[in-house]
Amino acid sequence: MNQQLILGCLLFSFLYSCNPNHEKSTLAFQKLTCNHKEKPLSIETEQPLFSWNVSSKELNKSQSAYQLLVASSPEILNENDADVWNSGKTTSSKSTFVKYNGKALKAMQKYFWKVKIWDEKEQPSEWSDIQKFEMGLMNNENWGDSKWITLSKDTRTSPYQFRDYKTGRMKTPQKVNGFAASYFRNEVDISKGIKNAQAYICGLGYYELYLNGEKVGDHVLDPAPSNYDKQAYYVNYDITKALKSGKNAFGIIVGNGFYGQNISWKRDPESERDLAYGPPTVKLLVKLKYEDGTEKDIYTDDTWKEATGPIVFNNVYGGDTYDARYEINGWNSVGYNDESWGNAKLASPKIDKISAQQIPAIKKLKELEPVKVFKGSDGEWIVDFGQNIAGWVKLNVKEKEGQLIEVITTEALLNNGKDIFQGSTGGGANGMPQIYQYICKSDKQESWEPKFSYHGFKYAKIKGISKKPDANMIKAVLVATDIQETGSFASSDELLNKMHSISKWTIVDNVHGIPEDCPHREKCGWLGDAHAFCEYALYNYDMYDFYKKYMEDISTQMRPTKGHNNPDINFQVPTMIAPGKRTSTYAKIDWGVATMYLPWYNYLYYGDETIVKDYYEDMKDLTNYYLSYKGENGIMQDGMGDWCPPRWDRRKNPSAMECNPIVSANAYFYDVLGIMENFAKMNKDAAFETEMKNEKEALKKAFNTAYLIEIPNTEHKWYGSQTATVQALQFGMVPDTAIEAVVNGLVYDIVAVKGGHHSTGIHGNRYIYTVLTKYGKADLAHQILTTPEFPSQTYVMNSGFTTWPERQFEWEKMEGPTNSLNHPMHSGFAAYFFESLGGIKSSKTKPGYKEFIVHPEFPDTITSTDVSVPTPYGNIKNSWSVTDGVFTMNLEVPFNTKAILPLSEIQKKTLKINGEPWEKIKALETSGNGIYIGSGSYSINYKK
Repeated sequence: MNQQLILGCLLFSFLYSCNPNHEKSTLAFQKLTCNHKEKPLSIETEQPLFSWNVSSKELNKSQSAYQLLVASSPEILNENDADVWNSGKTTSSKSTFVKYNGKALKAMQKYFWKVKIWDEKEQPSEWSDIQKFEMGLMNNENWGDSKWITLSKDTRTSPYQFRDYKTGRMKTPQKVNGFAASYFRNEVDISKGIKNAQAYICGLGYYELYLNGEKVGDHVLDPAPSNYDKQAYYVNYDITKALKSGKNAFGIIVGNGFYGQNISWKRDPESERDLAYGPPTVKLLVKLKYEDGTEKDIYTDDTWKEATGPIVFNNVYGGDTYDARYEINGWNSVGYNDESWGNAKLASPKIDKISAQQIPAIKKLKELEPVKVFKGSDGEWIVDFGQNIAGWVKLNVKEKEGQLIEVITTEALLNNGKDIFQGSTGGGANGMPQIYQYICKSDKQESWEPKFSYHGFKYAKIKGISKKPDANMIKAVLVATDIQETGSFASSDELLNKMHSISKWTIVDNVHGIPEDCPHREKCGWLGDAHAFCEYALYNYDMYDFYKKYMEDISTQMRPTKGHNNPDINFQVPTMIAPGKRTSTYAKIDWGVATMYLPWYNYLYYGDETIVKDYYEDMKDLTNYYLSYKGENGIMQDGMGDWCPPRWDRRKNPSAMECNPIVSANAYFYDVLGIMENFAKMNKDAAFETEMKNEKEALKKAFNTAYLIEIPNTEHKWYGSQTATVQALQFGMVPDTAIEAVVNGLVYDIVAVKGGHHSTGIHGNRYIYTVLTKYGKADLAHQILTTPEFPSQTYVMNSGFTTWPERQFEWEKMEGPTNSLNHPMHSGFAAYFFESLGGIKSSKTKPGYKEFIVHPEFPDTITSTDVSVPTPYGNIKNSWSVTDGVFTMNLEVPFNTKAILPLSEIQKKTLKINGEPWEKIKALETSGNGIYIGSGSYSINYKK
């Protein structure tokens, strides 16, 4: 650039900044993501998605255009030189999930990007700070010469390698030891300066990676479970700083996880049935880039050495046994003598696809100390940690060499409080009670925590110690997928605040790479459970990648299944559980609709249509499969049922499920037909869109013909149960002329028949409080939530539970609380705190909270609520209170979004926004009863 041009540019810049008519941009970038992550390491999509959050000090700000640049280095990341993509100025209000449209991206390459935007007045922002993302391996070929390796020989000799295995159907226990934990090592010499080093590792079973004696990363129980024959996940670590010049030692331990599950769920000792895909197996690739420009690969092959070690038993249900006398000191460090070790065995596991793990890793999230320690009836010490968690215990003990220390973890005590009760965790279903074992190597202080199993527990009975345990000896460790809590709720009612806390605990305890039913007895991804709590989870946590991953599990779980009324056609249908080999039967309608609900909720809450388009054909095929169950009356003759209503036991008291499974399943299916109508429109599938619309109309008519009935001796109507009535109201199935009679029918059953109590299981309980509130019965919704008598959520809390139990029983009448005490399907109702009390719901026409409804509805007993709802644009915050009949709401609307306030004409008469009568604010838009408010912070009040 010549001197004259430089002087000209400086003069223009000076005059521009001095111009009094120039409006300096108040836009500031807050968060920038690629595929919903900040600076991700292992992107594997060919067209990544870019998003940006922006803040502004002004009100009612939005985006009118953007420009994105992507380059191979930061030095050329400018409008003239960007060598990968320059979108140019693109007229669009889209600021989330903007699809990359540049040159083909290369595996394992690093890219840099930035963005600028223009606001609604065409004023530009500054360029954002430079961001980066790195591509993953992309395909199996890029693993190069890396081989799968597994243990060549099981050399365990510890007498503690065996455990008792006994399911409820077996008369006597069987001794089992399962596949051995495998230890692998290799040393490599590095003679040149390293510019970059990336490690890619895939464990079939759980693994831990070590470099020069130190564990790599803070992940545990890695990677996430999957249908391993179809899909496995690798994890990428940047190990540049951990490598040193000269010799470096790599070490890997691999445990069974859900891959080597050759013990649990056998029904009897003679059975050959097991859930194992094979013995634990691992593959590692390290890509080295030297400072001189050359490259080198380090990888697993049969030159690696292998052995067994102190982890002499590991089972994800039963627990770990660690015999410290067999420790291999220095095995993962340079210079260890491994002459006695064997060579690793090459393996050829059947896997269709290996891809980068995109969901957050499982980590150790929190340690809990004992809140109470006492002796049980047998004289052994019992530790109460005060909170039902998922994870493990951490020991710090000093006993004699060879001393066995055994820890039995449970969720409950006997009702008399004198000992632990194993009714919900004893292993009768999977055959393995929850037990950790540690065998001391000396008489000195020793510390240990497990690696390859996790349990659900609040209590621990510890045997084999010589003194009373305390916080120095034993702690509980919360271990779960590190989903980030991004939403919040608080209200003037402490009972509801406590319910919210319990609901969150029950979810966090049950995310270990999949949405589980419980963290002890089953650890299975039941589809019905997953969609039951999905919306509440989305209000509280960043679940974007988590549900995308779980959709991979559902999709790869699908099996060819013949249609019910047309057996000549094969459909792809998921099983009741995904992923894994414990598949149960085909997914009945009310469980299988998770296949449509999870993409719908993800789309509704985030606004990214990718998940819909990726699984559209799967969803379409499954919808057609369920239509094959249509009977002559127009009703699909299939359903699992409103799981776990009060007093229900499918063997002892099946009639307690008041709602016929077919009724609740068809209500869900009606809603799903509407979802599929939307999905067909998004996919430009006009024929299927029309078919879905017609099927939906036909089912509504058939449903009302079959199930809408009058309640004898009243003027009320309903659908035969609280659950069916709630679903019909929630999904818009009730004819307009019958809505009042149906609402009154629901109220009549709750108040007059049930004495002010719900009788709903997971299907009805998800919506009952929201539905009652929507139809003017907010006080009743609050009443049935907070009544202390059984059944209610408050009764459960008063019974001492810190997570929601699977069943709704009168616990004080039992020896101890049977069934799981930690089932997140019962957390779904708490979406009511956000959608009704907080009043925040995303628009269905402009999803992802591009537009959202703000309409708090609440009982008279609640005088304030404060919610924060995570969105791709930033958090929506709504804090409201009622004082002396005046409703005041402090609302924060993220940049580039709009809030819709549905208000009555009476409310509008006294409505003020930021101290001004709303009619005087020119920037506001109105449509019907709705007032549209742009971005910014607002104080809104009116007479209630």
